[in-house]
Amino acid sequence: MAEGGYEGTEARMKLISWNVNGLRACSKKGFADFFRDADADIFAIQETKMQPEQLEDIHRFDGWHMYMNSAERKGYSGTLVYAKEEPLQVICEIEGDVTKEGRVITLEYPDFWFVCAYVPNSKDGLVRLPYRMKWEEMLKAHLKKLDQTKPVIYTGDLNVAHEEIDIKNPAANRKNAGFSDEERQKMTELLAAGFTDTFRNQYPDTVKYSWWSYRFRARERNAGWRIDYFLVSDRISDKVNDAFIFDQVTGSDHCPVGLDINI
Repeated sequence: MAEGGYEGTEARMKLISWNVNGLRACSKKGFADFFRDADADIFAIQETKMQPEQLEDIHRFDGWHMYMNSAERKGYSGTLVYAKEEPLQVICEIEGDVTKEGRVITLEYPDFWFVCAYVPNSKDGLVRLPYRMKWEEMLKAHLKKLDQTKPVIYTGDLNVAHEEIDIKNPAANRKNAGFSDEERQKMTELLAAGFTDTFRNQYPDTVKYSWWSYRFRARERNAGWRIDYFLVSDRISDKVNDAFIFDQVTGSDHCPVGLDINI
């Protein structure tokens, strides 16, 4: 790689994203082993639930740059990105969002933007749906602005199962957070704005999930949801070699997802 990161000759990159549901807890359940085995170029994390001063040696890896965006509220939300190559710049949060929940990290490289996000949950009874709808619009504006200058790779826990194939029990969850008509429509609008769902594009008919409730033995029964994604700008969708869902990896109620791309 060229000094300053990923420029010049097109390179094959492996990217990973994982909602760890608490980095300290996941670190006790094999996080470091998966991190090392994955050998990604960029590794994005959502729901760290920690502040920078709580980082320990177990969370640091030699040869990696680390960028953290913590929520103002302790033990809540938060994102973190490990990158082998130093980016040109790091942007935290998105324009217009003043909640300070540590939900977005954007890295700029010479030939692409990398965006990690932990999208707000609409909560039981959809009590936070109005905020979620506003946040989705701010996020889409952010991505579209970035996309005007160079292609975007967008990943994270997007907290929505977009199609019925992405959820075990669609009929029973129609009005629940993560599968409401409103949330699904926002995903449809985002894709229509110039982005590709890489896993569904690669595997149109494959049923795989990335999140399982801790209740009712959901993971044991594979009663899950696909709510963790890699989206890319449409114009680089043909550069995707493969998209992964590591549904055998435990340590969180989510499993990691991945992308193999030439960029």
